[in-house]
Amino acid sequence: MKKQRNKPQKRKAQTKPVDAQTALDTGRRRVLTRAAKLALGVAEVGTGSVLADTAVRAPAYEQDVARVGQGVPTIVQIHDPNCSLCTALQKETRKALEGFDPTELDYVVANVKTDAGGAFAARHGQPHVTLMLMDPEGHPVRILNGPQYRGDLRAIFEAHAEAYR
Repeated sequence: MKKQRNKPQKRKAQTKPVDAQTALDTGRRRVLTRAAKLALGVAEVGTGSVLADTAVRAPAYEQDVARVGQGVPTIVQIHDPNCSLCTALQKETRKALEGFDPTELDYVVANVKTDAGGAFAARHGQPHVTLMLMDPEGHPVRILNGPQYRGDLRAIFEAHAEAYR
């Protein structure tokens, strides 16, 4: 039987004695680095809260189905926030609506998860993933079901707004 040899152990690195000034500089650098990271974190949190606040207020305004029939032609999306097709349709709709003045064409999201949005969808008998083009008095003029492309939507929205100018 062969003898097992022990692996040679690594030598520990010898540390040089550190003078007081070097230790102080290293400590300062560490403190300044931590302070800079903390300041960046606070800035990120502040920016995030501003963006989150804006994101919360915009959908609250968009989900006000009481705006339908208030004298402005309106695009109403019947929307389920848990539906990926609804989210894709909302993205395409928002891109298609860029540049429209809200006084000439309004956009409302009837969220089926809310009482008002669910009641609106039920009243009109429409499922989610639907766009309803409403006249200024709130009567449906055209209904688009399913996913849509922003280029097609843009042309439809322009014609809808033009009909009520």
